Amino acid sequence: MTPEPRDKFAFVSSGAPDAEAAVARLAKKYGSVPVTEADVVIALGGDGFLLQTLRETMSTGKQVYGMNRGTVGFLMNEFNEDDLRERIDVAVPETIRPLQMDATLADGSNLKALAINEVALWRQSYQTAKIRISIDDKVRLEELNCDGVMVATPAGSTAYNLSAHGPILPLDAPLLALTPVSPFRPRRWRGALIPEDAVVRFDILEADKRPVNVAADHTEAKSVLTVTVQQSRRETATLLFDASHSWSERILTEQFRY
Repeated sequence: MTPEPRDKFAFVSSGAPDAEAAVARLAKKYGSVPVTEADVVIALGGDGFLLQTLRETMSTGKQVYGMNRGTVGFLMNEFNEDDLRERIDVAVPETIRPLQMDATLADGSNLKALAINEVALWRQSYQTAKIRISIDDKVRLEELNCDGVMVATPAGSTAYNLSAHGPILPLDAPLLALTPVSPFRPRRWRGALIPEDAVVRFDILEADKRPVNVAADHTEAKSVLTVTVQQSRRETATLLFDASHSWSERILTEQFRY
């Protein structure tokens, strides 16, 4: 089968000086078209900007290739201005499915949002949050006392999830990470791996006394009562990785860092 053409590039930048300068040089060297006309959107910046680009191009058929002009750049390819067409021709595509969040707020309103990284809840006041966790309509944890809790995708498993000591997941793993933040009780619960098609529901206990906020990536809301999270069945985004430095290789490398 003939591979999808990757001939037309759109270069976008985080706005940082290094990224802006790189975009100008690359566009002059390889040519640039508007994002709407591109086969590949080449994002220069850090992981946060790459995720923003993925959100903006979600379900459009555009492929996104990141080059690191930020700090960590875990999701980015190495920055190199040479042989870009050749690199992209052999780059490995990974399909990412975002999480779909449906939250009910204390004022009676509802908020729906998509998250490529994670949907995270955390305490709004000095008191710990009390949260009941159900999966597929079955209560799995009657009461989690914690600073917060999140559901993370494989793509997001190396972000907030990792800093909260959650597991790193391969991009093609049919799993989501359910990870607490500073759990107090039950003391020994450190989270769970759940099927990618699971529906997770968080019910906030003592919501008036112990208010809780939620964020689906950068979409935030205060004082939630319930939050339901599941993987979207319709929305997708495609990320390209250099064949010489695949996501699987990065996952293995990261797990042996100390």
